[in-house]
Amino acid sequence: MTIQDILEIKALLSTPKKIAIIPHKNPDGDAIGSTLGLLHYLLQLNHDAKIIAPNDFPDFLKWLPGVETIKNHEIEKEETEALINDADVVFTLDFNAFHRTGNMETVLANSNALKIMIDHHQQPDDYAKYMFSDVSMSSTCEMVYHFLDKLDALNKINTQIATCLYVGIMTDTGSFRFRSTTSTTHRIIANLIDKGADNTAIHNNVYDTNSYNRLQLLGCALSNLKVLPEHKAAYITLSQKELRDLDYKKGDTEGFVNYALSLNDTVLAAIFIEDKKQGIIKISLRSKGNFSVNELSRAHFEGGGHTNAAGGKSDTSLEETVEKFISILPTYSKALNNE
Repeated sequence: MTIQDILEIKALLSTPKKIAIIPHKNPDGDAIGSTLGLLHYLLQLNHDAKIIAPNDFPDFLKWLPGVETIKNHEIEKEETEALINDADVVFTLDFNAFHRTGNMETVLANSNALKIMIDHHQQPDDYAKYMFSDVSMSSTCEMVYHFLDKLDALNKINTQIATCLYVGIMTDTGSFRFRSTTSTTHRIIANLIDKGADNTAIHNNVYDTNSYNRLQLLGCALSNLKVLPEHKAAYITLSQKELRDLDYKKGDTEGFVNYALSLNDTVLAAIFIEDKKQGIIKISLRSKGNFSVNELSRAHFEGGGHTNAAGGKSDTSLEETVEKFISILPTYSKALNNE
């Protein structure tokens, strides 16, 4: 994003606009935190701004300030599409290709609104007039902070914005332990605490609100854990029946794949979750070092993401998906063993 871009965005936002703010489908802490953080800033400038999420998001994020204003396209299709069609500006946050919004892809592609992308994933599509794209950033929430800094608007950060941005940075960095966490990230976190983010309360609200059924589901996932030591890989499966029997709620499997990655001498971890409603197997991939699960997912599972964290899907059965995963590992043997 150039200096000229920033000057033009400042001019654009200097008068009230109708603005739609869009996260990706199945929004996580970074997607919800970044959209809410931006929303609270835009509302201070008297814009008519709305967040439109493609679908629902986990309960552990539903305490965030302003979350009750988020529109759900899945259950408010006509209203939300009208908002997008009427918008002067559309911000897309934490994704860089319209297909990542599921059933909202067409309405976004057809929108005549000026589009601004803020995202840290690899290989962005070229749909936005203004692109703030940086794969080195820990999170989109960190990018929103830098975006506000570029707009000379850090003085606008209040407790609400600080709380939302803190959540996204915390969750997307694995509580500040991933390699993308830099000294700059920590300085931003310190500033957000100074602005009112209560780090203890935030951590408790996100991580310490387990239901009994979620812990039982974690136990089930760990009992399904399989290790492939010859490939330095491990994987977890969860069937639709197992999810149903343990009263699965959206977000319950968040972080499960990291248990597989935590095993000694494991470089690659995966979790395969059956979703019969969508007719797919949802896949989350994690890795250590320089092994790129982004490349693996793009090549084999219609997905992508970051070097060490990516997602994908499969249209075959759970068993066939696992078999495919195991079958491709020899192709990556050298890279996995070099790590």
